[in-house]
Amino acid sequence: MRLLVVNAGSSTLKLAVLEDDGAVAAATTLEHWQGAGDLAPLEGFLAGCGQLDAVGHRVVHGGPRHSGPAVVDDLLVAYLWSISHLAPLHNPRALAGIDAARRLLPGVPAVACFDTTFHATLEPAAATYAVPREWNERWGLRRYGFHGLSHAWAVRRGAELVGRPVEDLRIVSCHLGAGASLAAVRGGISVDTTMGFTPLAGLVMNTRPGTLDPGLLLWLLEHGHVPEAELGDVLEHHAGLKGLSGTSGDLREVLAGRDRGDPDCALALDVYLHRLVRETAAMTAATGGLDLLVMTGGVGERAAPVRAAAGTALGYLGVAVDDARNRAATGDADISADGAAVRTVVVTSREDLEIRRQVGELLAAV
Repeated sequence: MRLLVVNAGSSTLKLAVLEDDGAVAAATTLEHWQGAGDLAPLEGFLAGCGQLDAVGHRVVHGGPRHSGPAVVDDLLVAYLWSISHLAPLHNPRALAGIDAARRLLPGVPAVACFDTTFHATLEPAAATYAVPREWNERWGLRRYGFHGLSHAWAVRRGAELVGRPVEDLRIVSCHLGAGASLAAVRGGISVDTTMGFTPLAGLVMNTRPGTLDPGLLLWLLEHGHVPEAELGDVLEHHAGLKGLSGTSGDLREVLAGRDRGDPDCALALDVYLHRLVRETAAMTAATGGLDLLVMTGGVGERAAPVRAAAGTALGYLGVAVDDARNRAATGDADISADGAAVRTVVVTSREDLEIRRQVGELLAAV
């Protein structure tokens, strides 16, 4: 199966063609892609791709209706539009990608693969919010969790790196990028995660604050007189590392500022690491211990100082990172110190391969 993988970000469109064996035959990233009406760049890419057997789309939020991948049709598109407010930065862009691919590749089967699918295995105790049950039932309120495609690949690949079956391991998977979340994985399935109903909760991120006291938000609305629209915009685009440091929020800028002696950048990094370490430890309560710590995503793969700081702070759990291996790590790598009770690995994020797996399984069953 030659598969086109479409991954629409907030301002980019990543396209990749995978061969039968998963090898990347062609790939491109369209910067500042304008949406479904901007077909020319896609046409240019597809012109050189040859025969395509299927299309796999990354969609962040599947809502309460979808706990697995789904064939793209008009009903699915309409449903995803109806829940687009649950992931306003992501789902509309994914839908634009779906629309563009359907126009340019009519008749080619397409599958939507959801970041929420991996966390559909959460038990009710982990997924349920302690609000009136009528609210949960009426609006489908629950903790959905995100970055599932990345977590699913990372935990399987991490288990391969340490030579053990994923089902035998207690794993905390750290997807650290512009958006960031943790997944607690036991027996090969997600049992807890840091994100919730939307991708705003959990860890401190580039521009998102992570979990906040809801009373703080109520106070800002009622007593700070912050307009609702402004509050939403700040929480999505101007909080997190960006809000604390005064930088763009890119961790590389924050680290550089800290190294120059900028106190705002230093505090931003301290807050980021405090939340990362605290929530990683919390995930081990759900797994019942820790055998493997997986680092993935742009920060997880490339920020050796973050990996080192987290490893040191989590030493009481048995985590120990080798300094030389950590600094030298490129691609998939085991950075554990010799004799460490908990193995620590770096995994290159390959959402495309997870999408390929899900598309293949679904179309084979249709």
